[in-house]
Amino acid sequence: PVRVIARDPSRLAPDPRLDVVEGSMSDAATIARALPGVTGVFWLPPGDPSLPSADAAYSGVSQAFCNALPRSGVTHVVGISALGRGWPKPAGQVTATLAVDDMIAQTGVHYRALACASLMDNIARQSDPIRTLGRFFQPTPGNLKLPHVAKADVARIAADLLLDLNWAGAEERPLLGPEDLSFDEMAAIMSEVLGREIAAVELTMAQFGQMMRDLGASDGMAQAYVEMFTAKNEGMDHLVAPSSRRDTPTTFRMWCED
Repeated sequence: PVRVIARDPSRLAPDPRLDVVEGSMSDAATIARALPGVTGVFWLPPGDPSLPSADAAYSGVSQAFCNALPRSGVTHVVGISALGRGWPKPAGQVTATLAVDDMIAQTGVHYRALACASLMDNIARQSDPIRTLGRFFQPTPGNLKLPHVAKADVARIAADLLLDLNWAGAEERPLLGPEDLSFDEMAAIMSEVLGREIAAVELTMAQFGQMMRDLGASDGMAQAYVEMFTAKNEGMDHLVAPSSRRDTPTTFRMWCED
């Protein structure tokens, strides 16, 4: 049985298997209605870019949930997190996400933080410039190799953990994707799959921050995006050794073809 929290239940496809609780995941009264009878929770703050800061968008949204956990029947939580534990500088949304991991773990529940590399699926947000200009834009040198993971692989691992709760403790599980790729390499793969030339264009951090503001991000959230991508450019996503990548097998070529 699955219960979901939805601010607007009309946006969900009708499904008699779902028990829908209307409200916001940041609201204590909504959490109080959602948790009775629940043992396993999937937790993913949406990172609302209109909020004043990354801390408000992550810890602020998660506070009511963490306050309720010790008095609930919840034993296991799976959360979507990020690579970057141990990075010594501010890293925007990553720093805020890791703070949520700590908040949840400190409640005493069993917790798995799925520490994701950048999601391949984020490229799809630029489908319009890819279609019309043959370009996509990143605040990252085109030749810098970084790990990328497909959202579908992350979803499968999260579902597997929630379907079998025979695990204990609080741990991070790095999800790195099958290989490191540069954005130039990704553009070449996209060109082959789409049958026309696609190029990756590097933005300055100032251009990137302004672009995020133009898209509706608050000043605080735009600065957090800049801090996050600066940290990625400086090596944050390579703090974890890629001991095994077999659990995230989707390549970028497979993702493009899909």
